[in-house]
This record gives sequence, structure tokens and C-alpha cells, in this order.
Amino acid sequence: MVKREHFSAAICPISRALDHIGDRWTLLIIRDAFDGKARFTEFQSSLGIARNILTDRLRSLVENDIMYTAPTKSGSAYQEYRLTYRGKKLFPLMVALRQWGEEFLYSANEHHSLLIDLETGEELPIMQPINMSGRFVDPDRVLVVE
Repeated sequence: MVKREHFSAAICPISRALDHIGDRWTLLIIRDAFDGKARFTEFQSSLGIARNILTDRLRSLVENDIMYTAPTKSGSAYQEYRLTYRGKKLFPLMVALRQWGEEFLYSANEHHSLLIDLETGEELPIMQPINMSGRFVDPDRVLVVE
């Protein structure tokens, strides 16, 4: 197996972030955590992921302070995995990925899940970056400075 290169010293923040959340299983675990799943068996059942891979990804998420372990609410001997503050800050990324998928990966009449604001009952608007003045910014109007 080829050893994966780490980007912990990279100048690019995207490279560094990918060291923590950069594979599909990790993002799907985070998605499931946002959807209310917390127990190992819930993640495994939802994802159909091998136990050893799930164990590895959960361990990494805990080590990277994206999730933490806690006793179950039922008081059983099992533990739950919950999102930390740092993990919850991934919500905009997950919404953006979801909306990109909805726009480009489904046919016009194909059914897919929706993300609804519990307070208003409305679907979330399309996420877009804004500048400090509140103006929407597109990729042609930004500059990466190193």
C-alpha cells in the first residue's frame, strides 16, 4: 500500500484540512453525525463500511478533535461519537457539498433528500461566499495571497 503524503505543514489551508477530513468515509461519517447518528453500529449500518475502516476513521476524527467519545445516554457500556465545536464548524462545508451534489448529480425529477430549516420549514438557500461588505463573491473576484 502506498503511504499517504501528509500536508500538515502546507501553506494551503485546503491541503491541511484534507489531512483531517479528506476521504469519502470520513465525510460520510461526519454527515451521519450531523444526521443524528452517534453509535458505532449506527455508522456501520448506515454506511456499510468495514469495521476496521470505521474504527480507523473514528479514531482519526477523535484524534483531530472533530469528534469526541461520550457514554451513551442510556447508560450502557457502549460509547457514542459526537461532534466537537470544531466538527460542528464543518456544517457549511457539508451544506455546500450537498447543494453542489443536488445541482449537478441529479436529474430534474430525481428524488433526493432535502435539508430543511426546523425553525422556518424552508429549504436552505444556496450557500455563497460573501465579502466583508456582504457582497456575493464568485471565483473570478478573489485572489489567493501566499
